[in-house]
Amino acid sequence: MRVFQIQGDWSFDNLELAERQAPSPERNQVLISMRVASLNARDLIVPERGYGRATGNLPLIPVSDGVGEIVEIGEDVTRVAVGDRVCPTYFQNWTSGAPSPARFASALGGPLDGVMADLVCLSEEGVVKVPEYLSDLEAATLPCAALTAWSAISTHGQTQASDRILIQGTGGVALFALAFAKLHGAHVTVISSSDDKLEQVRKMGADATINYRETPDWARASREFTASKGGYDNIIELGGEATLPLSLRAVRPGGTLSMIGVLSGLNLNASLGPIVARQLRLQGVTVGHRDGFEAMLAAMAQHQIHPVLGKEFAFEDLKPAMNHIRAGGGFGKTTIRF
Repeated sequence: MRVFQIQGDWSFDNLELAERQAPSPERNQVLISMRVASLNARDLIVPERGYGRATGNLPLIPVSDGVGEIVEIGEDVTRVAVGDRVCPTYFQNWTSGAPSPARFASALGGPLDGVMADLVCLSEEGVVKVPEYLSDLEAATLPCAALTAWSAISTHGQTQASDRILIQGTGGVALFALAFAKLHGAHVTVISSSDDKLEQVRKMGADATINYRETPDWARASREFTASKGGYDNIIELGGEATLPLSLRAVRPGGTLSMIGVLSGLNLNASLGPIVARQLRLQGVTVGHRDGFEAMLAAMAQHQIHPVLGKEFAFEDLKPAMNHIRAGGGFGKTTIRF
């Protein structure tokens, strides 16, 4: 079968198209014929071993997100059947409950082999059935970006209809967060450096927008949207180093900063005083568990929520697809059809 794998050494240049023997499912395992994969920012970091030892060993098949059809099952499989369309879960060993080192060590696409293979063999506990209304392209985008947004908005954020939420940027997680926040009835502000993208998110339901390039102090500019509360209930913090000081000013007393991305840097360069004095919560969000995934799918099906799709590539064009993400400027999830 065809695979893409990082081989020989850690680098983007060592990501190569190769062949491996097709796997066979053992007890409690399923064999999936992959149809579509979807890329995340993490997939650009793994080939450079950006997560250190947690990235895994070589050769490694990258990419965590995708959808496929179960073509064979092992002995004692009961959760799914041949012919079911499924997404692998990002954390294969995290079904429910609190995170743990072992659960965090079960991520697809590093340290475990990912989905850039014609056939993928996984535990039946590490897949979820996909609602029929979603296309293959749409379903492939869900395991990482969508579940991360769901965890921030619903599982941890416990968003209510009266909440004020600010979302940073218009990337994959941000667009899912917008959809889920509106599903919960929240008022949503989106910040971006692109007027074109802000116009698109307004069409998607964003109640307020700010161009942070034109208005660098977006914390001050956003006060008119949160005057009744003294700040946002939840800020989907995707920028990291450059945005955190402003987020600390824009969140309400007792509010939450959902820490997801570090696009502008890894270092903490902000006063810790407001965190204590205003009783703020810094909630790290690392995707989520299978129970959360299935709850998200039920909500999406009930409200017929469709992911925003971007550019589509062929299987053999994985590296051009990654370069497309690296260049930035796109809108919607980048997908790879097998």
